[in-house]
Amino acid sequence: MTITQPDLSVFETLESEVRSYCRGWPVVFDRAQGSHMYDEDGRRYLDFFAGAGSLNYGHNNPVLKRALIDYLLRDGVTHGLDMSTVAKRSFLRTFQDLVLRPRDLPYKVMFPGPTGTNAVESALKLARKVKGREAIVSFTNAFHGMSLGSLAVTGNAFKRAGAGIPLVHGTPMPFDNYFDGRVPDFLWFERLLEDQGSGLNKPAAVIVETVQGEGGINVARPEWLRALAALCERQDMLLIVDDIQMGCGRTGAFFSFEEAGITPDIVTVSKSISGYGMPMSLCLFKPELDVWEPGEHNGTFRGNNPAFVTATAALETYWADGAAMEKQTRTRGEQVEQGLVSITEENLADVREYRGRGLVWGLEFHDKGRAERIARRAFELGLLIETSGPESEVVKLLPALTVTPEELDEGLRVLARAVRETV
Repeated sequence: MTITQPDLSVFETLESEVRSYCRGWPVVFDRAQGSHMYDEDGRRYLDFFAGAGSLNYGHNNPVLKRALIDYLLRDGVTHGLDMSTVAKRSFLRTFQDLVLRPRDLPYKVMFPGPTGTNAVESALKLARKVKGREAIVSFTNAFHGMSLGSLAVTGNAFKRAGAGIPLVHGTPMPFDNYFDGRVPDFLWFERLLEDQGSGLNKPAAVIVETVQGEGGINVARPEWLRALAALCERQDMLLIVDDIQMGCGRTGAFFSFEEAGITPDIVTVSKSISGYGMPMSLCLFKPELDVWEPGEHNGTFRGNNPAFVTATAALETYWADGAAMEKQTRTRGEQVEQGLVSITEENLADVREYRGRGLVWGLEFHDKGRAERIARRAFELGLLIETSGPESEVVKLLPALTVTPEELDEGLRVLARAVRETV
């Protein structure tokens, strides 16, 4: 693909140096539909990034777009704080009927603010309020957001350093398989909890991702998650599952923890809950934990009513028969896995490991710098993929759940070519 030099001058002179994704994809995007994005010159890119997991149903999904347009055309409320609105009522009823009740989940729903880190901050605050303790346990290579409380339970050293101040009241523990299976699960964690001389303050809660997306596509085994839930119950700690990137069907089931058969005390949801890429997040928790005073946690944009509209349409379209959506995602995931098997067999000496669940996959190489080179070459060939892991050493595949088998084949062929052409 030949790429002419776009006019990036206003971005380079006016926008902050903090921008990142645009550096790897130095074009000006103009429109998008389904699993494709188009730059201002009309060049097409197959999108295996999906807004970092915010576009599980693709770009400008026509069903969701129609619902949104109809709502705006009738002058539906757009900004509502936490006022009661028709759009919010419709979402809550639909979420209860299609997501919570079929899974026998008792959760209360909180709208903490529009972003994932808002949801995490509210979860941490609530856990501390309920238990009367400050300490939170997280896991190695975790990522929970960029505000200070979320950074305190995030593992990445580069992101933590951006805080500019000490990040306190968070203690990391080894994630599943951190020691390559050589150490029994939770040996260190439970020893610290039971030893009065360990120096570990009694935690209010443990926060975990079932699949660490930004951390390198590290997949927790169901038995590890069940053991963690049991440990939390024994030790009087709340279990928080951060399902911001892996929820809304990304791993197959609507919630990524369903396969493990656990019921977390608190769950954070964002990214694809709006269905359309609009800011929206939820903090879900068991009713007995609802000890908030009115207004004790709030946010100006927690009532994003257009997001409620598209979220409702997404649930009605894709989760009225959740089994069909889950089956399709697992089938597509098997297709991706077979593609990664072929790439691994072709590059046996170079590939360290491939891993994933549903439609989130990672490909890791022994050469830690190779993933970024592959992502650059894939972009030149018309495929948008990102990297993850503490040293950006993993090629990360995150296509929309609505991706077609043909689009997956195309993307996997481009990826295989990028691997072959990159050393």
